[in-house]
Amino acid sequence: MDSQVMPREQLGVCAEGNLHSVYLMFNANEGVESEMRPCVANVAQYIYELADQYSDSAFNGFVAIGANYWDTLYPNARPEQLKPFPAMNKGTREAPAIEYDLFVHIRCDRFDILHLVANEVNQMFEGLVELIDEERGFRFMDARDLTGFVDGTENPKGRSRQEVALVGEEDGTFKGGSYIHVQKFAHNLSKWNRLPVKKQEDVIGRTKVDNIEYASADKPLTSHIKRVNLKDSEGKSMEILRQSMPYGSVKEQGLMFISTCRNSVNFEKMLESMVYGDAEGNHDHLMHFTQALTGSSFFAPSLDFMIAAE
Repeated sequence: MDSQVMPREQLGVCAEGNLHSVYLMFNANEGVESEMRPCVANVAQYIYELADQYSDSAFNGFVAIGANYWDTLYPNARPEQLKPFPAMNKGTREAPAIEYDLFVHIRCDRFDILHLVANEVNQMFEGLVELIDEERGFRFMDARDLTGFVDGTENPKGRSRQEVALVGEEDGTFKGGSYIHVQKFAHNLSKWNRLPVKKQEDVIGRTKVDNIEYASADKPLTSHIKRVNLKDSEGKSMEILRQSMPYGSVKEQGLMFISTCRNSVNFEKMLESMVYGDAEGNHDHLMHFTQALTGSSFFAPSLDFMIAAE
């Protein structure tokens, strides 16, 4: 493939937000790799083509392959920075690793279409995989987290989304792909809602109703925004594209946090800053009100890579 031509990215990696989402986590059966490669490509192609069929409701999605399953499925080449989820814990703050072989992420503004497609995808994989986990996400109010704060405000806009989320010439074989990190966070909303609004705002680093970021000097070192707005050694912002959505029921609810990025370093550094904190131990106080139940690492290759690897 001409190195100057960008392979076809999976459209869900950089898509704008939707009203609904379905997350399917699969583990592969043993010894099915030769059947799995064309099946993964077919599912990815199917999702890609449905973006046209259901364009009125902004359908999009992607298929991502787990860090621990990659070499089994694609033994001839591996994304340079693909590694298992970086499990961390300190005190009561825990970011566990629970890996899956495949992650199918589909989003749409019509829930019935998502339900239809999720069933189709599950049927396409029949006999090859076991569905281990399924969650359904939704937009809450005006794109807010269940804590009541607007989520994803820091996301890159316009073409910057591709620049942040998609691998470029630095790893040519995987150009147009993306490193995906997923954490299912269960919020303790009864504890959170007992906090006065001003204290909630201090935990986040933004005002709640009108979503105005605190001035830098006013941001507590333990605020969520302070902990995740990082710069590299050259002073450049370490950005990720968040594709997160609230999920759940009255019994268990929270945020399906999904990071897409052209590298795996930015997410890992953010998680370290949240869990371990800075040299003085200033960690992310939002972690006192939410618990990561899972942590999974994937790579979503370009559509063209998957088709060529069949």
